[in-house]
Amino acid sequence: MSRAEMSKELEEKQEHALEEAEKRLERIVFIGRTFDEYMRMFGLDEKIISGLSILDCPGGACSFTAAARKLGCEVLAADIAYYHDTEKLYEKGIQDIVHAMEHVETKKERYIWTEFLSVEDLRAERNKALQDCVSDMRLHPERYIPVTLPSLPFQTEQFDMTLSAHFLFTYADKLDIQFHLETLRELFRVTRAEVRIFPLVDQSGRVPEQVDKLVDFAHTVGWTAEIKTADYHFQKNADHMLIFRNTHHK
Repeated sequence: MSRAEMSKELEEKQEHALEEAEKRLERIVFIGRTFDEYMRMFGLDEKIISGLSILDCPGGACSFTAAARKLGCEVLAADIAYYHDTEKLYEKGIQDIVHAMEHVETKKERYIWTEFLSVEDLRAERNKALQDCVSDMRLHPERYIPVTLPSLPFQTEQFDMTLSAHFLFTYADKLDIQFHLETLRELFRVTRAEVRIFPLVDQSGRVPEQVDKLVDFAHTVGWTAEIKTADYHFQKNADHMLIFRNTHHK
């Protein structure tokens, strides 16, 4: 093979890799919640999280990591989205917010308009989360760890607490029970004390069978499970969180 042919083949491989990366980015929805939303979704306050090591998984475009770090918490965010360039994620986030607001506008009956008085209020909150998240990613990329669930690259019991929002249960129609179980097992592995999940409904507002399956599984591996009402309610029926506690933790 000549040098010219080798160069052409390399260029074609690079173009193919770029096309595949762009396709993977298109499949990602890069939208997040603000620190204030997280605190209310998960029933937290500054006293509870003070001094803790916390994992936000999947972290998406949420600003929890940035804000909690400023309070002195050791927080890492993990998400498949973080394999991609930060600036491309920012552009994708802007697009995703536009599309999400268009969707919400046509499905207003699925939401309770007390958290946000209008779609524009919601848009402002989503933009704030994105801006704060991306600003922190630019300054501290080491806080945002690319992962592909159900595997995590962290040490056993590396974190005191893990928070998982709008993933498990939310996509129950796409992620089967086995994936839910494997993911929860991995979250348990890397967490010393508590794993909190919000919300407990899928995108249609229905409680999927995965909730009971995960509660039953937790009991078999030494974790208790408690369902609590959250001080946050936007999507209809999405006002409860699940708190798993490790009975072996003192």
